Amino acid sequence: MRMLGRTAETEARAAREVVTSRAARGTIGVVAFAALTALGAFVRIPLPFTPVPITLQTLFVNLAGAVLGPALGPAAEVLYVGLGVAGLPVFAGATAGLGRLAGPTGGYLIAFMIVPLVVGRLIRLRANPGLCWIALCMLCGSAITFTLGATQLALFLGTGPADALWKGVIPFLPGDAIKIAAAAAAYRAIGPRTRRIFG
Repeated sequence: MRMLGRTAETEARAAREVVTSRAARGTIGVVAFAALTALGAFVRIPLPFTPVPITLQTLFVNLAGAVLGPALGPAAEVLYVGLGVAGLPVFAGATAGLGRLAGPTGGYLIAFMIVPLVVGRLIRLRANPGLCWIALCMLCGSAITFTLGATQLALFLGTGPADALWKGVIPFLPGDAIKIAAAAAAYRAIGPRTRRIFG
């Protein structure tokens, strides 16, 4: 009876350590990708014909979904947006505030919190996704980003869909293709290890 009691206690302690370890890894992953998205906002190239700048953020948003999965990935971007709304200058152009969500780039920020959920779920439909599948999943994420971003931009500027496409989608397509290729290649290289870490 005493041996059985010790065995049960040992198993319970091991289970607690596993849960704690997963929680710690998840917290580190969420904070890390929130920070990476913020850093991506500082790589900023303004365009003279649109209020939407080129940044590296979408690369990290797609990777957050792929690496962290459909639960932790969105949590990282919610943290990022929450920090900006709270006043930390982590949005593009070192800006912050709740008003940014209603501004010309607000749709993109809202999309950032949705895209990792979609990308994470799609990638995990396959046990060992290939490069093309990963890129296709991230392309779906970009479609969400551009749809919400261009919609908000059109509402803010009071213009039609064609103008929103020219100012919020088309100029960014070549760069987005490069970012998707880079993110997909990175995840293809590290994917198996990250799945063991984050699930």
